[in-house]
Amino acid sequence: MNYLAHSFLTFSDGQIVGQFLEDFIRNRDRYSFPKDIQDGITMHRAVDTFTDSHPAIHEAKKVFSPLVRLYAGAFVDVAMDYFVATDFSLHSLAEWKAHSLRVYRVLNENEEWLPEHFKKMLVKMEEDDWLYNYREDWGIKFSMRNVLNKAKYLEPDIPVFEAFMKNKPFLQECYNDFFPDLMAHAKSINAEIQLDNK
Repeated sequence: MNYLAHSFLTFSDGQIVGQFLEDFIRNRDRYSFPKDIQDGITMHRAVDTFTDSHPAIHEAKKVFSPLVRLYAGAFVDVAMDYFVATDFSLHSLAEWKAHSLRVYRVLNENEEWLPEHFKKMLVKMEEDDWLYNYREDWGIKFSMRNVLNKAKYLEPDIPVFEAFMKNKPFLQECYNDFFPDLMAHAKSINAEIQLDNK
């Protein structure tokens, strides 16, 4: 669900495509894509594995786990995208807008590799500019509502957004402790990918 973070932690257009595809394909299909897209799938998995094991993320999950139990990680992912989008040490506002437009362009240019259900989602993502609007409270509320609507066994009126707003300073601290480590890890994974590609 943390589409912005995954799109930011890429080092090529192909990796952008692979980062988005990972959640929409079967494992056995990953080798049917061009190598640079496969690299993005590899990066996505490395990001997820590192994120799931980071102590700051374990702390952040405590905000949501009383409400949604095992789904806490999905809501932490959404929350982290808010802090990525508002982190001006990474990009200025104009640069974030340019980043969002680039991602939509790259995905549309690689439409041949996208599953049909992803294409439908991409239309909505681009129309409402999800990536850029994660900086807004309403954008996060919208995204969290989407998670609730898609999740089995969760009621749509669980106050996860209210929990996010109430605990925003704490979640910001978790982000500050976590994201620099994740960026360093992504760079090291990309370096390994480039060595393997030589």
